[in-house]
Amino acid sequence: MTKPPAPEHPDSPQHREGQAASGDPVETVVARAGAGGEVYFSQDEDVPEAGAQAVEKDTFVGRPAPTFIPPAPTLPPPSGEDAEEPYRNGFLTFLRLFGGWALLLGLAYVMWTPGEWPNDLLLWTLLVVLADEFGGWFGYLGVALGGLGYVSPNPPPAEWLIILPLVGGALTALLLVKHSGGPFVLPFAGALYAGTLLAVARFGTKFDPEMKLPSNDTFLRSALLAVAVGLGFSFVRQLIGLYLRRRAARSRSAAPTSTSVA
Repeated sequence: MTKPPAPEHPDSPQHREGQAASGDPVETVVARAGAGGEVYFSQDEDVPEAGAQAVEKDTFVGRPAPTFIPPAPTLPPPSGEDAEEPYRNGFLTFLRLFGGWALLLGLAYVMWTPGEWPNDLLLWTLLVVLADEFGGWFGYLGVALGGLGYVSPNPPPAEWLIILPLVGGALTALLLVKHSGGPFVLPFAGALYAGTLLAVARFGTKFDPEMKLPSNDTFLRSALLAVAVGLGFSFVRQLIGLYLRRRAARSRSAAPTSTSVA
């Protein structure tokens, strides 16, 4: 009893030769490489066997190839002005701290050794506004130093009991308005300070007949003149700072254009 012939495998050479002899299209398994490095197998018709891409032995079928990471771009070295900027900023920070603490130490000495109240009032208000120009909390600390005379061996004059709360409150309001904006809010801060003192001088005696100091010409002259000088200095300083910052910004924006043209 004879056995029937074994069926031919679809990929065997005999099966392909039979398909070629019978005129049927020949299906060829072709390996193609994807964009990401993957290898795909597909069956194409009428593709000669010599056209199939050879798969290397080291290729892992179905796994992506390692991703190529390009090297980081090299940045150009900083220019001389950019390299000096950290040192310039550090020096300016040192000057700001040194100037603020120096003014506060001078004010503390004046308050610790009280003298005539017009002189103390003039120096207190002026140094508070100037110390605030160095930033931080120097201005508010200066306002608090106005009461230092009450813990010193020499007590301040009796007028200081009225000067400290009245002028101290007006100075605090001035600093709050001054910190809310640039140089163009300084007139409003000065108007608030002066308006407070003038209102108390005008209507203070109606609430307390004994409170005649705010209407004293020496008191008003010392309190208003010092603050006017301090705010004028602040206005000029802030205008100069705005001009220098804008000029530096224009030079930085023009530097890449000139470099690209060159």
